[in-house]
Amino acid sequence: MSSPPGIDTPAASGSPATVPDAAALAAELAAAGRLAPDWADAWARVDRAAFVPDRVRVPAPDGYHRLDRADDPARWHALVHTDTALITQVEDGTHAPEFSLRPTSSASMPRMVAAMLAHLDVREGHRVLEIGTGVGITAALLATRLGDDAVVSIELDPRVAADARGALHRAGHHPHLLIGDGTCGSVEHAPYDRVLSTFSVHTIPPAWVAQSRPGGRIVTPWGSALYNGVLLALDIDTDTTGPRACGRVVGDAAFMWERGQGVRGGVMDTVRDQDPGTPGTTTLDARLLVDDRDATFCTGLFAPGVRRSIGRPPDATREGGGEFTLWLVDAQSRSWACVDHTPGGTVFESAVHGPRPILAEVEAALAWWGAHGRPERTRFGLTATASGQTAWLDDPSNPLPATHSDMCP
Repeated sequence: MSSPPGIDTPAASGSPATVPDAAALAAELAAAGRLAPDWADAWARVDRAAFVPDRVRVPAPDGYHRLDRADDPARWHALVHTDTALITQVEDGTHAPEFSLRPTSSASMPRMVAAMLAHLDVREGHRVLEIGTGVGITAALLATRLGDDAVVSIELDPRVAADARGALHRAGHHPHLLIGDGTCGSVEHAPYDRVLSTFSVHTIPPAWVAQSRPGGRIVTPWGSALYNGVLLALDIDTDTTGPRACGRVVGDAAFMWERGQGVRGGVMDTVRDQDPGTPGTTTLDARLLVDDRDATFCTGLFAPGVRRSIGRPPDATREGGGEFTLWLVDAQSRSWACVDHTPGGTVFESAVHGPRPILAEVEAALAWWGAHGRPERTRFGLTATASGQTAWLDDPSNPLPATHSDMCP
């Protein structure tokens, strides 16, 4: 496997001085118990404002609102130096409403970056591969802590990479910056003691495992089309078949998908009004896939590729606990299912369409989850090797059932 093409710069000496605004943000995170003590100094030296572009989009209930530093410098400055995620790039959509644009790069919420770095557990002398440079803040933190030469960062988007490179250099950081597909890693700079991904994946890329040292660690957001997502911390060891990564869910982490693993298109695009589906009934409690994160996460493991959407009457409110329709869709097979939930009911009207038995899969998944004590998502883990990956509950020796017929006792 070849290294992705890119820009490689020599290590530079020197470390930025403490920045008042950065130190204040670090103190805020520390006071909230969200900053590991060994990272406090690095956070106090990396000024987030040096990496966030002048034009950003701020998450809002109806989408992403634009914020231009020139129009409102005080608000821009306040948001940059608080624990807030900022969208820095969206996909092209000239004719689309702004709320429908899909974010493709961001300055992640500082508390999330701090949590990921804490789970990474870096030590002096470690070499780190970061997948997804983004605006460059995490690369700057790693370089401040470990030194420029110890950090390799890969960004897929050349424009994003160029902006990050400029920001890093202006701030005095010169890590190894590469442009290419981060799922391939970089053989040239391997092996790595730590691998950190800043986007979500369904499947752990084999290159991340192969390029890690024994005793190394991979930290990445992980999830399914139904649930994005959780944070995995995987430790590297070897067995008779070669290197493997094994570890468990250590928290929540809703990140953008790796561009090759994301699911595109609207959920309801698969449902066609002219085909009402085959009617039926179900005892599935749709509220579990609306309000219960553990149930939704578990179901997503058993029903890969299935997405959801919630339909409510025009006058209904989420807090009201009233009627709603749960739609479950697999765009690839053009299959869908829906369940009409009525408060107080035990049997609900449903409909299914397409070759994939989505409703039966979801019913079986929730039955398995209930039969196993409704486990929290932090009880699940993953083992990944060059040949594939296996999810498990509590221990790698307890893998999840491979077929739907095995799911229920």
